[in-house]
Amino acid sequence: MTLIPPETVGKLESALPFWLSLGTIPMAMIGVAHGGWTVVLMPLYTWGLYAALDAVFGLNTDNADPDTPEDDLFWYKLITLAWFPIQFLILLGMLWYVPQAGNLTWAEKLALFFGQGVMSGTIGIVYAHELMHQSDRLERWLADLLLASVLYSHFRSEHLRVHHLYVGTPRDPVTARYGEGFHHYFLRVLRECPRSAWRAEAAMLRRRGKRPYDAANPFLRYGLLQGVMLVLAYGLGGWPGLGLFLFQAFIAVWQLELVNYVEHYGLTRRHLGEGRYEHVQPRHSWNATHKASNWLLINLQRHSDHHYKPDRRFPLLQNHAEADAPQLPYGYPVMTSMALIPRIWRRVMNRRVREWRRQFYPDIADWTPYNAGTTPMPKGAP
Repeated sequence: MTLIPPETVGKLESALPFWLSLGTIPMAMIGVAHGGWTVVLMPLYTWGLYAALDAVFGLNTDNADPDTPEDDLFWYKLITLAWFPIQFLILLGMLWYVPQAGNLTWAEKLALFFGQGVMSGTIGIVYAHELMHQSDRLERWLADLLLASVLYSHFRSEHLRVHHLYVGTPRDPVTARYGEGFHHYFLRVLRECPRSAWRAEAAMLRRRGKRPYDAANPFLRYGLLQGVMLVLAYGLGGWPGLGLFLFQAFIAVWQLELVNYVEHYGLTRRHLGEGRYEHVQPRHSWNATHKASNWLLINLQRHSDHHYKPDRRFPLLQNHAEADAPQLPYGYPVMTSMALIPRIWRRVMNRRVREWRRQFYPDIADWTPYNAGTTPMPKGAP
């Protein structure tokens, strides 16, 4: 006699590959306990292993039914709901133990918090991205907590209020320009994104008849949550713990922006004149259907569909073929590594951007304004 209904078992089995992020937990524990070469297990698990698994498992072009009922997605949602307490407990444990651990050198301690930053950026922020797009208050709070743990809370405002509205236009700082190297891009978004996020929230408040410093401005919540995280880090690990916490936050943000750089590099929406742009289509994001890395990144690489239908939960994101969306040659683990070497990145990707232009916009002869990011901005934008 089966205690669990067969249909429940089937739903659980289909969701289990997306729970592979839990493999980071033993990687962290082994590194903390043993030191030595094991301190690099975390980046090896997230970067190296899934790049290799992509080569083994190949592509997954199958699509789930986009009308699947919400109740059938329980096991998919559960991993995103459970992730914050998991990541938070690991972070707190490391902040308490690692700064004063006599069995670890400072190089090993830095390597462990580099790995923690990789976990926070590769998994934590990706899950926060999924959660922030939902209407449920608990899910949005979990997104805020995950982002606060890496001191990047404004990402929620920037992503929802700016990026999704203005992707592929000069108004979006996160859209990497054609020919722009990652290192220049990274410094630019660190400078521009907090400002654009603040302007977007302030503009929304003004439309509601409120002032920018009204209690409804989420930046007040962002500041409070980030302050709590800083106090916890200092309380658990002292000044060394605070420094290690800041280091892992920087690595997580670096990971996020590497992914942002890859997702829209060189892709632009047609300027229609008078500050207007065409609607967002699947062709305005790079698509990747590599099976294993999509397990780890909960289908984030099906980014073309995410921008086309932002309210779809990750298991329902659709694959778009080459006729409708540009395709990356590799999954994100390889592409983000490649982005760190601009010469190699441009050699691989600039040709693909030019092919994309010929495929989707054969009538545009002069791409100079788009390359420079100087096409007019939408009027009235925050």
